[in-house]
Amino acid sequence: MEPHTVRESWTNRTGEYSPAYYAHYGPNETSELIREALDEHLRRDAAVLELGCGSGRHLEHLANHGYEDLTGVDIDAGAFDTMREAYPELAAGGTFHRGPIEDLVEKFDDGQFDAVYSVETLQHLHPDVEWVFEEIARITDDLLVTAEIEEPTRDASADPEVNYVDDDTPLYYRDWNRVFTSLGLVEVDVVSGERDTIRTFRTPR
Repeated sequence: MEPHTVRESWTNRTGEYSPAYYAHYGPNETSELIREALDEHLRRDAAVLELGCGSGRHLEHLANHGYEDLTGVDIDAGAFDTMREAYPELAAGGTFHRGPIEDLVEKFDDGQFDAVYSVETLQHLHPDVEWVFEEIARITDDLLVTAEIEEPTRDASADPEVNYVDDDTPLYYRDWNRVFTSLGLVEVDVVSGERDTIRTFRTPR
């Protein structure tokens, strides 16, 4: 599967795994784990970026707990329409960019965000754009949190490197500890969730 095909599978998505699907369920345990990681290391005035924010349920959880400087990126224009309906205050008060991560991340300054995080997003990036991981490390001033599926689940395909969501969207299994420690970040915490492994990294001081 080519990178453009992967991107297209997440553009204007409807039904299961769409922005409306996640807005319906709202913040969840992963939202809380992300916030707890940020709370441990940062102040409420921290600049926070979510990669693949969708309709904003995780950012909404942060906003409800006092975080105000919130930014999100997502490839799906419908995500922001849903955000305006489900979380109007977040949509009005945050900063949002539409487009593929690999097209947007290079536009941010070095260390622009105190914290950067992703939830089941980086796992969908095509191997041809893995250079973006170095860019993510570059724009992170202090804290990076990854909440990604790292190993095949019981219902996954037999391929140890990739699975497919709805038979058309690839999920690439990666060792996120290895990815980001090789770029100079230091892992300071890891939590195994029901689906995801939540890793917290800090930039070296």
